Amino acid sequence: MDFRALAEQIKAWGCDLGFQKVGIAATDLPDDERHLLAWLAADRHGEMAYMRRHGARRARPAELVAGTVRVISARMDYWPHGTDPEAVLADPALGYVSRYAVGRDYHKVVRNRLARLAERVAAAAGAAGYRAFTDSAPILEKALARNAGLGWIGKHTNLLDRHDGSWFFLGEVFTDLPLPVDAPVSAHCGSCTACIDICPTRAIVAPYQLDARRCISYLTIELEGSIPEEFRAAIGNRI
Repeated sequence: MDFRALAEQIKAWGCDLGFQKVGIAATDLPDDERHLLAWLAADRHGEMAYMRRHGARRARPAELVAGTVRVISARMDYWPHGTDPEAVLADPALGYVSRYAVGRDYHKVVRNRLARLAERVAAAAGAAGYRAFTDSAPILEKALARNAGLGWIGKHTNLLDRHDGSWFFLGEVFTDLPLPVDAPVSAHCGSCTACIDICPTRAIVAPYQLDARRCISYLTIELEGSIPEEFRAAIGNRI
């Protein structure tokens, strides 16, 4: 089989299905695994016990799905056009809902598109092994997407695109096909600290280091108890 031609076809199929970018990465993530384990050791995962429970497995795709040698990473943009988030944030009578949650449940949308992409790959390659994931398994998806050329990991620890920022979802298809891998893109953060400066709760404690215990996403979703008083004023009307 011409795996290079298949890889290009996969990217074209992905765009046809509504993804903005598709890339292919290998499964080796040694540096990211060390970073993850150091983050866990510092207890920056807060009460997310599942992060520690999965541990290094999150950085080892072949342990999650045996036989995996490549990860097809796909990006789907979600920024809702026609919205004015600053106006909502400035009005204490309103509750600000994160932009990713104002539309349809992304798990269903992305998972459906990934499943259709995986089916096309299987049909073209014969009895290929694969599994599709959308925020549904212990995966270092940002690291894999970075290695697949979809962007670089910024100082805010999210995947970042030079033209589209971080306003997108990620999904993966694990496969046993030895597809050619893509090259990572160069980083462009430079001396910029905009993400660190604007974070209301100062969750980005240093460049490329996030303390989930201070993060609004963690505090409004993952934390079981009440939001600590020290963060309430900074969170404002974000619900």
